[in-house]
Amino acid sequence: MQRLFLSPPHMSGKEQTYIAEVFKSNYIAPLGAFVDRFEESIKRYTGASYALALSSATAGLHLALRVLGVGKNDLVLASTFTFIGSINCILYQGAKPIFIDSDEGWNLSPELLKKAIHQLPKKPKVLILTHLYGQVAKMDEIVAICKEEGIYLIEDAAESLGATYKGQQSGTFGDFGVYSFNGNKILTTSGGGVLVSENAAWIERAKFLSTQAKEPFLHYEHIEMGYNYRLSNVLSAIGVAQMEVLNERVKRKREVFDFYFKELSAIEEITFMPELPNSQGNRWLTTLTFKKTDPMMVVNALEKVDAESRPLWKPMHLQPLFKDADSFVDGTSERFYHTGICLPSPTSASNQELLRVVEVIKKICQ
Repeated sequence: MQRLFLSPPHMSGKEQTYIAEVFKSNYIAPLGAFVDRFEESIKRYTGASYALALSSATAGLHLALRVLGVGKNDLVLASTFTFIGSINCILYQGAKPIFIDSDEGWNLSPELLKKAIHQLPKKPKVLILTHLYGQVAKMDEIVAICKEEGIYLIEDAAESLGATYKGQQSGTFGDFGVYSFNGNKILTTSGGGVLVSENAAWIERAKFLSTQAKEPFLHYEHIEMGYNYRLSNVLSAIGVAQMEVLNERVKRKREVFDFYFKELSAIEEITFMPELPNSQGNRWLTTLTFKKTDPMMVVNALEKVDAESRPLWKPMHLQPLFKDADSFVDGTSERFYHTGICLPSPTSASNQELLRVVEVIKKICQ
């Protein structure tokens, strides 16, 4: 019985062909034809005007904050229901995260966002908005608030590559967007990320900072601090091959969700993460909550049949690291955390294999 992972890598078949081209060219280190091709594939798919291939999505978020001038003691608003990578970048800049709770759609609440902006002692510079589990947030309201208040918007679209809101790709609504190509995402380069923007000067600035802030001299000249954040030509070759099958992967992720929904939605105590009207998530992970059942009972039972699952994200305002941070919360994300789990959602698995998960949940809940 093969283990069912949450979201394992799923290769297209072209990766090794493209890697062989990289080795033939001997452009193994950062920079090379496949870095350019990978960035072009992102721009072509998402509609973003400019893209920068990086070592991780966290690097992208960090560079975005740096480019936007976020520094010591600045306030940065952020989704509380997210992964730590969305928030650590704020600490890198010496800034202070301000956490905003979720709405009924699980993503950041526009109402609580407005409340935070008006009640904070000084104006925040930036909002980092996470599109959770591949589902797009309420972009009309959130974009309008940021524009009205003069706050930069960075979209953490690490989990939502291929998801759309009113036909527009996630990651392309704000001043910056960031996609992740970590090993567990819908596509992977093993590790990597891409920063996108409509502002050419900002992407050029991020590119400069991502290559150790080396001044344009033959010798090594440095005026300011930079980082080693660029993606290698080898990993970019994997990314080019992966981007060729993105539509297929989104289609299969949504089919996995549909299968689970058909099999389990009749169970009264189960509620699946909703999808906003006029949006289409990539359903990176199928997630649900229970009204009565202890989710850890389900996690442990699934482990016994070699199926990986885990609790939903523990909100950032509950993390010991952020015990002194300000937050505007109403208990929504905390409730999701205590009652929900992520189900194994591999695009390479058949529905017959997924039945293993369904049978365990039905046995516990019915």
